[in-house]
Amino acid sequence: MTRKALPTSILAAVTLLLAVVGSFAQNQPWSQNVSPLGTPTGMVNDYAGVLDEGTKQQIEQKLRNFKDTTNPQVELAVAIVRTTGDRDIFDYSLAVARGWGIGSKEDNNPSALLFVAIDDRKYFTQVSRDLEPDLPDGAVGSIQRQYLVPEFKKANYGKGISDTLDAYITTIRNKGNSPVAATTPTPRRGNSSGGSLFPVICCAGILLLLIFSQFFRGNRGGGSRGGWGGGPFGGGGGGGVASALPWIIGGMLSGGGGSSSSSSDWGGSSGGSDWGGFGGGGDFGGGGSGGSW
Repeated sequence: MTRKALPTSILAAVTLLLAVVGSFAQNQPWSQNVSPLGTPTGMVNDYAGVLDEGTKQQIEQKLRNFKDTTNPQVELAVAIVRTTGDRDIFDYSLAVARGWGIGSKEDNNPSALLFVAIDDRKYFTQVSRDLEPDLPDGAVGSIQRQYLVPEFKKANYGKGISDTLDAYITTIRNKGNSPVAATTPTPRRGNSSGGSLFPVICCAGILLLLIFSQFFRGNRGGGSRGGWGGGPFGGGGGGGVASALPWIIGGMLSGGGGSSSSSSDWGGSSGGSDWGGFGGGGDFGGGGSGGSW
């Protein structure tokens, strides 16, 4: 069975339609407030695949810890792409920083985006208006030339980015954004009046019960019959209680008998694994510095 070829007129119409759609997509107006990249999945977004997972997580945790220990909070982000196409890296990175909303929505919302285009061999750090006094353009350029460029020339992208961010953090700290006092996790106490004494009281009660059991067995002449015989405390000179006592005490002290488990006793230990997005600020006015390697 032979297939009939499409009429020439239909093929021409389809070709024309595709050309019109392509031209329309290419001629969409560029906006400095709309990110050309997708929704970020963290503070470090590697679209070029040049960071191994361990390095990416290490940098991610560093940036989250820095944000959590600054007042006002400073959001630093990283974006790595292969190329910005025919768009200048300054315009491209500015659109990403604004479109992603890096920085809080508060009046004081310091933030920065370290943007890298691997195949273009270019980089630019966008600095928000509120961070420029603490991280001026001259300092940004000097730091990148000292820490980022030498490592990038050796294709050590992870080290170059990590060292550059460390220098940014140190500079911001030295400008007066001191670490927030760390809060030491403390055990959550269910009942402060007696929750912690519960295992001790239970153990004492069991010991007293064992002593009385031995006492009554001795008064009855060691017979196997009587009020205590045949039950869990009978037989073999009270061996039932004696043999079970270590397990009972261990269960009490390890959190049994109504006490909270150790895995849930500590507050603030989530590890920051959940990504809630950037703060929604995006207050970038073109500050920062960039270059090539």
